[in-house]
Amino acid sequence: MRRRRRTRAPSNHERWLVSYADFITLLFAFFVVLYASSQVDQRKVGKLALAIQVAFQEMGVFPASTTKIPLDLNDPMPFSTVQAIENVERNSELGRIASSPTDALAGSSRETDMATLRSELEQALHGEIALRQVSLHRDTDGLVISLREFGFFDSGSATVKPQSLPALDRIASILAIRTCGLRIEGHTDNVPIHTAHMSSNWELSTARATELIRILIMDHGFAPARLSAAGYAEYHPIASNVTIQGRAQNRRVDIVILNEPSFTEPGLVTAGSPDTAASNGRQSGNPSPNLP
Repeated sequence: MRRRRRTRAPSNHERWLVSYADFITLLFAFFVVLYASSQVDQRKVGKLALAIQVAFQEMGVFPASTTKIPLDLNDPMPFSTVQAIENVERNSELGRIASSPTDALAGSSRETDMATLRSELEQALHGEIALRQVSLHRDTDGLVISLREFGFFDSGSATVKPQSLPALDRIASILAIRTCGLRIEGHTDNVPIHTAHMSSNWELSTARATELIRILIMDHGFAPARLSAAGYAEYHPIASNVTIQGRAQNRRVDIVILNEPSFTEPGLVTAGSPDTAASNGRQSGNPSPNLP
């Protein structure tokens, strides 16, 4: 009896479709995750980043930010804005680190000079300071000598009182030996003025500033290039104009001693330089033959 042969089942050549289908499924899931990640609420991320930054700054871990970032919990800024601010601060910090050490030394020297100058002025004006006719304070631009109206001017007048000239002489004698620039600022209160000589507080504040500059130039020989005048009327008050005392504080002339020198002394140009030749030609009225 003949034995039957077993027939083999035909091979399935489509099993790769299972692996391919699994791969496609995983790839689809991967792209879904990417899409979901890209749709994260950017404002919530910005809120979280800002909260973390503020918390670390309050703990003293990082230095306080130089840029004022508004912390609004109801409407926090986008995360991209926070990143932009941080990038600017990081670049600024790198710039400060990369700056020359001589800059720091120069800044320290200026601070020392300002401190010495303030001490000299306080000693020279101790009487006027005690009477509250003069006050000194440090500002971002420099050292400010504030001359109150009741000690130096009559009401509504731009003429300096004769009895206040000795105080101005002492101020000028201290500042004359220095090269710092000076900005003279006139200020008033908010009470309107309208006289035969002054039609507004703008004119009064400006006239007082320029009168002080005239005294420094004519009586004390200050170089005009060191000086500048500004009149602010009632728009830069230091106290409330509601009270009599506040208005009295606002009526003032400020001598702002600037941090940086604002001019070059004549004669400091190196001899033999083109600038010297040009200067000599201008002074003599004849152009230098070497210049066009």
